Amino acid sequence: MLTVAAISGSRRDRSYTRKSLRIVLDAVAAEPGVETDLLDLGAVDLPLYHPDRDEQGESAALKRRVREAEAVLIGSPVYHGSYSSTFRNFHDYCSKDEFRDTAVGLVATAGGGSYGATLEHMRSTVRGVHGHTVPEQVGIRNASSKYDGDDLTDDDTRRRLEELGEAVLAEAQRLHPDA
Repeated sequence: MLTVAAISGSRRDRSYTRKSLRIVLDAVAAEPGVETDLLDLGAVDLPLYHPDRDEQGESAALKRRVREAEAVLIGSPVYHGSYSSTFRNFHDYCSKDEFRDTAVGLVATAGGGSYGATLEHMRSTVRGVHGHTVPEQVGIRNASSKYDGDDLTDDDTRRRLEELGEAVLAEAQRLHPDA
């Protein structure tokens, strides 16, 4: 059994980031032997990271869910050319113990047209904790125009999200052949 956990770094109620991650999770959940888990950081108790304090709020349980997953999807809205403070706060709690030998896929949703730096920042910080980021990644420009309510209406975006799921699963299977 492979577990794919998705981390949504958005606090928005009708988050395009969370909706996009769900599409990837639904695609991988259709595969036999795959279990999925969504960590919605906007709905958990996660105080601002403090390096002099051990576990705070739900940090221990959230880190355990990431550590136990063979694959992790990270999604963030684009804020000021980078990822959200919500994701950054959670990521500060994490170490190589959570991401070692973990396949990682990235999703960035932009209100405008620029998401490249956000994906690069996520790649760099995941690399810093020994995660295996797959080359495939999804940046979504003008995310609000790709959705009609909860429904993704852009076929190209859907295809890219589903292909990200395939790539993350393939890397997880390579890293964990006995799972």
